Amino acid sequence: MAVILVTGSEGLVGSGLRPLLRRRGHQVRCFDVRAHGHQRGDTWRLSEVQRAVQDVDGVVHLAAVSRVVWGERDPAACWATNVDGTNNVIEACLSQARPPWVLFASSREVYGQADELPVAEHAPLRPVNIYGRSKVAGEDLVLAARARGLRTAVVRLANVYGSPDDHADRVVPAFARAAARGSELRVDGPDHTFDFTHIDDVAEGLGRLVGRLEGGASDLPPIHLLPGRPTTLGELARLAIEVAGSGSCIRMAPPRSYDVSQFYGDPSLASSVLGGWRAAVSLRDGLSRLVHAFRKMEVAS
Repeated sequence: MAVILVTGSEGLVGSGLRPLLRRRGHQVRCFDVRAHGHQRGDTWRLSEVQRAVQDVDGVVHLAAVSRVVWGERDPAACWATNVDGTNNVIEACLSQARPPWVLFASSREVYGQADELPVAEHAPLRPVNIYGRSKVAGEDLVLAARARGLRTAVVRLANVYGSPDDHADRVVPAFARAAARGSELRVDGPDHTFDFTHIDDVAEGLGRLVGRLEGGASDLPPIHLLPGRPTTLGELARLAIEVAGSGSCIRMAPPRSYDVSQFYGDPSLASSVLGGWRAAVSLRDGLSRLVHAFRKMEVAS
């Protein structure tokens, strides 16, 4: 039974991944600034990371400033968490007598405004915001650590959604919550187009990557986990209202200056490397689940 440390364990992806790893027989250690007791830790502090990685077989490194807008508001904190924190994880792992493997969660933001769609993993990395640049720097650190004897992998995530406990201003939960309540949906850039990936699909893909690392893989290419199905923000808003059966209205607004306007990817590499992985949860189904969850929360309160 492998012992796996999950940094950022209390976030959306960490919360979705932990139960899957446990179902597959792994022992999971949590590490997050929002955790309690001995599981609380901050990747800014090397000593705390060194204690956390002792006697683990692998690390799924999710801890990050995970929003583009947060990076724009506090670039220094974004860089310190996403780059310096990642370097602390690498150095802590390399300091162990038996270094654990490291799976690093990156983002589709590393591609910036891609020239061709759908985007494949070999596309140029040209981030347009501090968050994307910090993720490119994190990838560079993780891949360079292979030359120092660390087994690593990089996964690039794209617009992950699926929990009502997610940050309220993320676009999918924001639309689902508003539609469930019958309130207005504000769409910043209705023609902006993206992939939207359900947390269940992300957890499954990460679980398969963990399996490859546990099996000794040492040269995995960066892989993005996404459905490859483009949806505009305007379409997303209308679909949320449709599945909710509500009378919500939509208010169009201009896009933010630091956002990528179009991205959807090619999922074929993930399928070939991860044993046929594909995004199985449709956007309609995922939105329907969220709307139901929000309405259940309203009743409970």
